[in-house]
Amino acid sequence: MARNPVTWLGSPTFPKAAHKALADTQLRQNLRKATGTIRGRRAAAVAEMTDWEQLRVAGEQIKNDVLARLDTLLVQLEESVTARGGVVHWARDAEEANRIVLDLCREEQATEVVKVKSMATAEIGLNEALEAGGVHAVETDLAELIVQLGDDRPSHILVPAIHRNRSEIREIFQRRMGVEVSDEPADLAEAARVHLREKFLTTKVAISGANFAVADTGSIVVLESEGNGRMCLTLPDTLITVMGIEKLVPSWQDLEVFLQLLPRSSTAERMNPYTSVWTGVTPGDGPQRFHLVLIDNGRTATLRDSVGRQALRCIRCSACLNVCPVYERTGGQSYGSVYPGPIGAILTPQLVGDMRDPQAASLPYASSLCGACFEVCPVRIDIPSVLTHLRAEAVEAKGRTAESVAMAAAAWMFKEASRYEKAQRAGALARFLARDGRITSLPWPGSRWTSSRDAPAPPSESFRAWWRRNRG
Repeated sequence: MARNPVTWLGSPTFPKAAHKALADTQLRQNLRKATGTIRGRRAAAVAEMTDWEQLRVAGEQIKNDVLARLDTLLVQLEESVTARGGVVHWARDAEEANRIVLDLCREEQATEVVKVKSMATAEIGLNEALEAGGVHAVETDLAELIVQLGDDRPSHILVPAIHRNRSEIREIFQRRMGVEVSDEPADLAEAARVHLREKFLTTKVAISGANFAVADTGSIVVLESEGNGRMCLTLPDTLITVMGIEKLVPSWQDLEVFLQLLPRSSTAERMNPYTSVWTGVTPGDGPQRFHLVLIDNGRTATLRDSVGRQALRCIRCSACLNVCPVYERTGGQSYGSVYPGPIGAILTPQLVGDMRDPQAASLPYASSLCGACFEVCPVRIDIPSVLTHLRAEAVEAKGRTAESVAMAAAAWMFKEASRYEKAQRAGALARFLARDGRITSLPWPGSRWTSSRDAPAPPSESFRAWWRRNRG
């Protein structure tokens, strides 16, 4: 399935995709059940922490410090990884990152690799690039495996197959694995376990993402719940980690804050079942060749935006998706991006870097601006503020349009009281179009309003005129 970095090629704008998703009752049922369950569990897990707000502030401040010192911290990370036997590669964009990883696989003569769930590799389209180069990537995260076997697109940051129910998953497994299996979760998990076990034991190269990288020691951290990550990070001979340049924390003391914030915000757990940490290469223990690929892919450009840069604080917990009323009804695939939901609505347009792209420019409007996303964000990203900021950029990128001309005319009218009063008197004439106090039909462009709603008839006299006559 072809796509450019971050967004899927050929994806419709969000309103068109959402309209289609809203007609899928099974999808809406799956999403409502899943997001409601996760939302309730997260609230309970967070309620246990009496210092939760202080942790959120600490997370925000640490991430702001990282973004302010990103250049020096990245150099420190490179030095730390290199000193411990790893090799660091720098990639400006998706194409360069994919080429680096493919070359490394070819050096190892690998025709198949196992993968740990990774948003960064999905962002750059690594699986497709490897496949085109003769290397097959096997997703080992259960939800990612379901998406891969179903030739599907992910629809959630934490639970990529959240739009699928058990019966649909059973059908995918039977069709692609060639096994008879029930739709019981334990049976489905066992089928996946058997399918993946041979891959773990025979594949020589693994590819992972990273939740965090500790700059002063060069340690890479992956949090997961299934154990597949631990297998990928310890059994293969060569490990390649692909990571966005913003995933840094300065020290282990800073990491401690996020090891509290992330599990409760994502899986509603006090701590992750598997927290894997590796530092370079350890002779005789684990992979003997380690490569770290650091990708920019629009992040440096995002960093230049004083309002939008806070999106780079994101730790991919997905809490904002689970509380968003828009996401709950439309699902992640409507966003046409690897990053769905509220965070995707502010991150994707910035990584794309072109508000003339209709699909990317439509994403900041995929929100009611209710503010629930900010309330749950563990690093206090003010998503509503960034959304309105990006909406302004989208309008500016359109140039001169009928809407912009109308807004400019309105601004001119509002600047002087006399103009405003004349406009009021002219607007009052619209009452002659009313029937029973309502305007139900207007000529274009007003017809775009009255085609779906009525307008109240304006009064014959404005409040200002009434006040002047009765109180003047």
